[in-house]
Amino acid sequence: MWHGEQLDLDAYLARLGYEGERTPTTETLRALHRAHVLSVRWDNLDSFLYRSVSLDLADVQEKLVRRSRGGYCYEHATLFAAALERLGFDFTAVSGRVQMGAEKILPATHAMLLVGVEGRRWLTDIGFGACPLAPIELVEGEDGNEVTIEGRPFLLRRTEITPGADGWALHHPDGRGGWVVRHNFTENPQYPIDYELGNHFIATSAHSPFNRRPFLQRIRPDRTDQLDGLTWTTTVATTAAGAEPDEKRTVEPHELPELLADTFGVELSPEEAKLVVERVQPQDGRPDQES
Repeated sequence: MWHGEQLDLDAYLARLGYEGERTPTTETLRALHRAHVLSVRWDNLDSFLYRSVSLDLADVQEKLVRRSRGGYCYEHATLFAAALERLGFDFTAVSGRVQMGAEKILPATHAMLLVGVEGRRWLTDIGFGACPLAPIELVEGEDGNEVTIEGRPFLLRRTEITPGADGWALHHPDGRGGWVVRHNFTENPQYPIDYELGNHFIATSAHSPFNRRPFLQRIRPDRTDQLDGLTWTTTVATTAAGAEPDEKRTVEPHELPELLADTFGVELSPEEAKLVVERVQPQDGRPDQES
Protein backbone atom coordinates (compact mmCIF):
# COMPACT_ATOMS: atom_id res chain seq x y z
CA MET A 1 0.00 0.00 0.00
CA TRP A 2 2.80 2.43 0.91
CA HIS A 3 5.05 1.23 -1.93
CA GLY A 4 7.81 -0.02 0.33
CA GLU A 5 9.07 -2.20 -2.51
CA GLN A 6 9.91 1.00 -4.41
CA LEU A 7 11.98 2.46 -1.59
CA ASP A 8 15.76 2.55 -1.92
CA LEU A 9 16.17 1.34 1.65
CA ASP A 10 19.96 1.49 1.62
CA ALA A 11 19.91 5.11 0.48
CA TYR A 12 17.28 6.05 3.06
CA LEU A 13 19.17 4.44 5.93
CA ALA A 14 22.40 6.05 4.76
CA ARG A 15 20.61 9.42 4.79
CA LEU A 16 19.76 8.75 8.43
CA GLY A 17 23.22 7.51 9.28
CA TYR A 18 21.55 4.33 10.52
CA GLU A 19 23.64 1.14 10.65
CA GLY A 20 21.57 -0.94 13.08
CA GLU A 21 19.37 -3.98 12.75
CA ARG A 22 16.70 -4.20 10.07
CA THR A 23 14.27 -6.38 11.99
CA PRO A 24 10.81 -5.11 13.11
CA THR A 25 11.55 -4.70 16.82
CA THR A 26 10.91 -1.93 19.35
CA GLU A 27 14.63 -1.19 19.45
CA THR A 28 14.74 -0.77 15.67
CA LEU A 29 11.66 1.48 15.70
CA ARG A 30 13.16 3.72 18.38
CA ALA A 31 16.47 4.02 16.55
CA LEU A 32 14.85 4.74 13.17
CA HIS A 33 12.47 7.30 14.67
CA ARG A 34 15.28 9.22 16.38
CA ALA A 35 17.55 9.09 13.34
CA HIS A 36 14.78 10.32 11.03
CA VAL A 37 13.80 13.26 13.25
CA LEU A 38 17.42 14.39 13.64
CA SER A 39 18.34 13.90 9.99
CA VAL A 40 15.33 14.90 7.87
CA ARG A 41 14.28 18.48 8.52
CA TRP A 42 10.82 19.99 8.50
CA ASP A 43 10.08 22.72 5.98
CA ASN A 44 7.25 24.02 3.83
CA LEU A 45 9.40 25.55 1.10
CA ASP A 46 7.76 23.75 -1.84
CA SER A 47 4.32 24.77 -0.60
CA PHE A 48 5.48 28.35 0.03
CA LEU A 49 7.37 28.78 -3.24
CA TYR A 50 5.34 26.69 -5.65
CA ARG A 51 2.04 25.69 -3.96
CA SER A 52 2.78 22.17 -5.10
CA VAL A 53 4.03 19.21 -3.05
CA SER A 54 4.24 15.72 -4.54
CA LEU A 55 3.61 12.64 -2.39
CA ASP A 56 4.68 10.23 -5.11
CA LEU A 57 7.28 8.07 -3.36
CA ALA A 58 9.81 8.54 -6.16
CA ASP A 59 9.53 12.32 -5.76
CA VAL A 60 9.68 12.14 -1.97
CA GLN A 61 12.82 9.97 -2.14
CA GLU A 62 14.45 12.30 -4.63
CA LYS A 63 13.76 15.31 -2.45
CA LEU A 64 14.22 14.07 1.13
CA VAL A 65 16.79 11.34 0.54
CA ARG A 66 18.91 12.11 -2.50
CA ARG A 67 18.74 15.93 -2.39
CA SER A 68 18.83 16.01 1.44
CA ARG A 69 16.01 18.54 1.58
CA GLY A 70 13.24 18.75 4.17
CA GLY A 71 9.49 18.47 3.89
CA TYR A 72 6.33 18.58 5.95
CA CYS A 73 4.32 15.87 7.69
CA TYR A 74 2.75 14.22 4.65
CA GLU A 75 6.15 13.78 3.00
CA HIS A 76 7.79 12.53 6.21
CA ALA A 77 4.97 10.08 6.92
CA THR A 78 4.95 8.78 3.33
CA LEU A 79 8.70 8.09 3.45
CA PHE A 80 8.67 6.59 6.95
CA ALA A 81 5.66 4.41 6.11
CA ALA A 82 7.45 3.01 3.07
CA ALA A 83 10.49 2.21 5.23
CA LEU A 84 8.39 0.54 7.96
CA GLU A 85 6.48 -1.46 5.36
CA ARG A 86 9.73 -2.59 3.74
CA LEU A 87 11.11 -3.65 7.14
CA GLY A 88 8.00 -5.64 8.04
CA PHE A 89 6.41 -3.45 10.71
CA ASP A 90 2.66 -3.50 11.40
CA PHE A 91 1.30 0.06 11.44
CA THR A 92 -1.69 2.27 10.75
CA ALA A 93 -1.53 5.76 9.27
CA VAL A 94 -3.72 8.36 10.99
CA SER A 95 -4.57 12.04 10.64
CA GLY A 96 -4.50 14.55 13.48
CA ARG A 97 -5.92 17.99 14.18
CA VAL A 98 -3.20 20.45 15.17
CA GLN A 99 -4.59 22.45 18.09
CA MET A 100 -1.69 24.26 19.84
CA GLY A 101 -4.18 25.47 22.45
CA ALA A 102 -6.96 26.43 20.02
CA GLU A 103 -10.48 25.78 21.29
CA LYS A 104 -12.19 25.39 17.92
CA ILE A 105 -12.17 22.23 15.81
CA LEU A 106 -9.49 22.49 13.13
CA PRO A 107 -9.08 20.31 10.03
CA ALA A 108 -7.28 16.99 10.31
CA THR A 109 -4.16 17.90 8.38
CA HIS A 110 -1.34 16.26 10.34
CA ALA A 111 0.00 12.85 9.31
CA MET A 112 1.30 10.29 11.84
CA LEU A 113 1.75 6.55 12.17
CA LEU A 114 0.64 4.15 14.93
CA VAL A 115 2.99 1.18 15.09
CA GLY A 116 2.23 -2.13 16.76
CA VAL A 117 5.32 -4.05 17.79
CA GLU A 118 6.03 -6.72 20.39
CA GLY A 119 2.55 -6.42 21.90
CA ARG A 120 2.61 -2.65 22.43
CA ARG A 121 1.42 0.32 20.37
CA TRP A 122 3.43 3.44 19.67
CA LEU A 123 2.78 6.88 18.19
CA THR A 124 5.53 7.76 15.73
CA ASP A 125 5.18 11.48 15.12
CA ILE A 126 8.16 12.17 12.86
CA GLY A 127 6.69 14.98 10.73
CA PHE A 128 5.56 17.69 13.15
CA GLY A 129 8.76 19.70 13.23
CA ALA A 130 9.59 19.87 16.93
CA CYS A 131 8.94 16.14 17.17
CA PRO A 132 9.58 13.78 20.06
CA LEU A 133 12.92 12.04 19.57
CA ALA A 134 11.31 8.66 20.30
CA PRO A 135 7.96 6.97 19.76
CA ILE A 136 5.45 7.44 22.59
CA GLU A 137 3.49 4.44 23.79
CA LEU A 138 -0.31 4.57 23.72
CA VAL A 139 -1.30 3.81 27.33
CA GLU A 140 -4.96 3.42 28.27
CA GLY A 141 -6.20 5.02 31.46
CA GLU A 142 -7.06 8.44 32.80
CA ASP A 143 -3.46 9.46 33.45
CA GLY A 144 -2.19 8.52 30.00
CA ASN A 145 1.54 8.35 29.36
CA GLU A 146 3.72 11.22 30.58
CA VAL A 147 7.30 10.98 29.33
CA THR A 148 10.38 13.16 29.07
CA ILE A 149 12.45 12.40 26.00
CA GLU A 150 15.93 13.91 26.03
CA GLY A 151 14.80 16.91 28.04
CA ARG A 152 11.50 17.38 26.20
CA PRO A 153 8.29 16.53 28.15
CA PHE A 154 5.15 15.10 26.51
CA LEU A 155 1.83 13.65 27.64
CA LEU A 156 -0.19 11.29 25.43
CA ARG A 157 -3.66 10.63 26.81
CA ARG A 158 -6.87 9.04 25.59
CA THR A 159 -9.75 11.52 25.71
CA GLU A 160 -12.78 12.88 23.87
CA ILE A 161 -11.22 14.97 21.15
CA THR A 162 -14.36 16.19 19.35
CA PRO A 163 -17.99 15.90 20.49
CA GLY A 164 -18.83 12.20 20.53
CA ALA A 165 -15.44 11.08 19.20
CA ASP A 166 -12.81 9.49 21.42
CA GLY A 167 -9.18 9.48 20.46
CA TRP A 168 -5.79 10.57 21.69
CA ALA A 169 -4.31 13.96 22.48
CA LEU A 170 -0.58 14.70 22.54
CA HIS A 171 0.26 17.49 24.99
CA HIS A 172 3.35 19.55 25.67
CA PRO A 173 3.95 21.93 28.62
CA ASP A 174 2.20 25.29 28.47
CA GLY A 175 5.04 27.08 30.28
CA ARG A 176 2.86 27.70 33.34
CA GLY A 177 3.03 24.31 34.99
CA GLY A 178 0.25 22.73 32.94
CA TRP A 179 -0.27 21.10 29.58
CA VAL A 180 -1.58 22.28 26.23
CA VAL A 181 -2.83 20.02 23.43
CA ARG A 182 -0.39 19.96 20.55
CA HIS A 183 -2.59 17.80 18.34
CA ASN A 184 -5.21 15.08 18.66
CA PHE A 185 -6.28 12.15 16.53
CA THR A 186 -8.60 9.20 16.22
CA GLU A 187 -7.48 5.74 15.20
CA ASN A 188 -9.44 5.87 11.96
CA PRO A 189 -7.07 4.40 9.35
CA GLN A 190 -5.80 6.70 6.64
CA TYR A 191 -4.54 5.65 3.24
CA PRO A 192 -2.29 7.32 0.66
CA ILE A 193 -5.33 8.82 -1.10
CA ASP A 194 -6.45 10.42 2.18
CA TYR A 195 -3.05 12.00 2.61
CA GLU A 196 -3.25 13.28 -0.96
CA LEU A 197 -6.41 15.21 -0.06
CA GLY A 198 -4.91 16.75 3.08
CA ASN A 199 -1.70 17.55 1.25
CA HIS A 200 -3.61 19.35 -1.51
CA PHE A 201 -5.32 21.58 1.07
CA ILE A 202 -2.07 22.42 2.89
CA ALA A 203 -0.15 23.15 -0.31
CA THR A 204 -2.78 25.12 -2.22
CA SER A 205 -5.59 26.47 -0.04
CA ALA A 206 -5.89 30.17 0.74
CA HIS A 207 -6.72 29.04 4.29
CA SER A 208 -3.41 27.22 4.74
CA PRO A 209 -0.65 29.10 6.60
CA PHE A 210 2.01 26.95 4.96
CA ASN A 211 1.86 28.59 1.53
CA ARG A 212 1.99 32.15 2.89
CA ARG A 213 5.33 32.26 4.68
CA PRO A 214 8.47 30.14 5.03
CA PHE A 215 8.41 27.85 8.03
CA LEU A 216 11.32 25.58 8.94
CA GLN A 217 12.37 23.59 11.97
CA ARG A 218 15.55 21.69 12.73
CA ILE A 219 15.96 19.52 15.79
CA ARG A 220 19.29 18.66 17.35
CA PRO A 221 19.71 16.66 20.56
CA ASP A 222 20.39 19.84 22.55
CA ARG A 223 18.35 22.51 20.74
CA THR A 224 15.58 23.27 18.25
CA ASP A 225 15.78 26.05 15.68
CA GLN A 226 12.64 27.42 14.09
CA LEU A 227 12.10 29.99 11.37
CA ASP A 228 8.58 31.44 11.06
CA GLY A 229 8.53 34.10 8.35
CA LEU A 230 11.38 36.35 9.45
CA THR A 231 11.35 35.27 13.11
CA TRP A 232 14.14 32.87 14.11
CA THR A 233 13.95 31.20 17.52
CA THR A 234 16.33 28.83 19.24
CA THR A 235 15.17 26.75 22.21
CA VAL A 236 17.35 24.41 24.26
CA ALA A 237 16.09 20.91 24.91
CA THR A 238 15.57 21.39 28.63
CA THR A 239 13.24 24.35 28.04
CA ALA A 240 9.60 23.31 28.23
CA ALA A 241 7.81 23.51 24.91
CA GLY A 242 5.53 26.53 24.96
CA ALA A 243 7.81 28.54 27.25
CA GLU A 244 9.64 31.66 26.16
CA PRO A 245 12.44 30.68 23.75
CA ASP A 246 16.04 31.09 24.78
CA GLU A 247 16.71 33.32 21.79
CA LYS A 248 14.36 35.12 19.45
CA ARG A 249 15.43 37.47 16.70
CA THR A 250 14.16 39.03 13.50
CA VAL A 251 16.18 38.54 10.34
CA GLU A 252 16.17 40.57 7.14
CA PRO A 253 14.87 38.97 3.92
CA HIS A 254 18.29 39.07 2.27
CA GLU A 255 19.72 37.03 5.18
CA LEU A 256 17.41 34.08 4.58
CA PRO A 257 19.45 32.06 2.05
CA GLU A 258 22.54 32.09 4.27
CA LEU A 259 20.50 31.34 7.40
CA LEU A 260 18.76 28.42 5.72
CA ALA A 261 22.10 26.97 4.64
CA ASP A 262 24.09 27.53 7.83
CA THR A 263 21.47 26.85 10.52
CA PHE A 264 18.88 24.65 8.81
CA GLY A 265 21.11 22.82 6.32
CA VAL A 266 18.94 23.80 3.36
CA GLU A 267 20.90 24.71 0.25
CA LEU A 268 18.72 26.72 -2.14
CA SER A 269 19.36 27.06 -5.84
CA PRO A 270 20.07 30.65 -6.97
CA GLU A 271 16.54 30.81 -8.39
CA GLU A 272 14.98 29.58 -5.14
CA ALA A 273 17.10 31.96 -3.04
CA LYS A 274 15.91 34.89 -5.10
CA LEU A 275 12.30 33.74 -4.93
CA VAL A 276 12.38 33.28 -1.14
CA VAL A 277 13.72 36.80 -0.61
CA GLU A 278 11.08 38.25 -2.93
CA ARG A 279 8.18 36.28 -1.47
CA VAL A 280 8.70 37.30 2.17
CA GLN A 281 8.27 41.00 1.34
CA PRO A 282 4.60 42.01 0.97
CA GLN A 283 3.57 45.53 0.07
CA ASP A 284 4.16 46.97 3.54
CA GLY A 285 7.63 45.50 3.73
CA ARG A 286 6.76 42.93 6.40
CA PRO A 287 6.35 39.17 5.93
CA ASP A 288 2.80 37.86 5.79
CA GLN A 289 2.37 36.34 9.26
CA GLU A 290 -1.38 35.66 9.05
CA SER A 291 -2.42 32.22 10.15
